[in-house]
Amino acid sequence: LAAAVPAGAHHSYAMFDATKNLKLNGVVTTFKWTNPHSYIEILAPNDKGVAEKWGVECTSPAVLARAGWRSSTLKVGDQVTITIHPLRGGELGGSFVSVQLPDGRLLTDKAAG
Repeated sequence: LAAAVPAGAHHSYAMFDATKNLKLNGVVTTFKWTNPHSYIEILAPNDKGVAEKWGVECTSPAVLARAGWRSSTLKVGDQVTITIHPLRGGELGGSFVSVQLPDGRLLTDKAAG
């Protein structure tokens, strides 16, 4: 799945379709609080009910922290709804837009103004 979001992606977001939002309801399997980009993997059922692993590229931990995140915000096993800008090529991945946490809070990567 790492191939779905190449390491060079931090130089360009052309691989993501910013004109589309896709909502994924699933279970967090990985949350990496790392530079230059944090990363989330979730298992989300497709239209046939089969679980698929999706990779979601986020911004840096520093930017997420300014938006109210902590390294412990997402935990393996959390049931979440993540909105992404999907990959243009149709692979199972995308660029982070927002996440609704199990407690109902909605987080983005934008600092509260």
